[in-house]
Amino acid sequence: MALRYVLDPPVDRRLTDGICALWADVTNAGGAVAFVPPVTAEDVRPELVRHLVAMAEGRARLLVAYDEHGEPAGTAFLTLNTHRLMRHWVWLYTVMLHPARQGRGEGRALMAAVADAAAGLDGVLGIRLTCRGGLGLEHFYESCGYKEVGRVPDAIKVGDGDFRDDITMWLRLR
Repeated sequence: MALRYVLDPPVDRRLTDGICALWADVTNAGGAVAFVPPVTAEDVRPELVRHLVAMAEGRARLLVAYDEHGEPAGTAFLTLNTHRLMRHWVWLYTVMLHPARQGRGEGRALMAAVADAAAGLDGVLGIRLTCRGGLGLEHFYESCGYKEVGRVPDAIKVGDGDFRDDITMWLRLR
């Protein structure tokens, strides 16, 4: 069954617990979403709270992909720019799709839903994201229409002696 996408869903305990569980599952499967494994749902909760505060303050929007049981199977946070010269684009953070759902085109569908959501925001013309090198993520984002526009070598330290590039990607919406 296809995922159902909701922009700015009501935030309640079921949603936050579901996102924390998703975040831990994605990280522990090797996903590059701000942590390195192993993590628990409680390990990631403080970072989710930071995202939720940004939402409450009107600085971020949340897109959730719900599965057939109404549980979060994917997420994407769109962070609005406050600088007057950069309000025409948004940052994309914490893009996740549950590992069991990967490899079936649902990641591309999530990214299309992100682009649709961003295009619906007043004055937004583009999306900027960064991804961790060494995993081929830039190729996935390129397949979704993003273009690599910058790279900082060894900017991300995931372990002793394990440094990855920080890759900046851009999608022009219109």
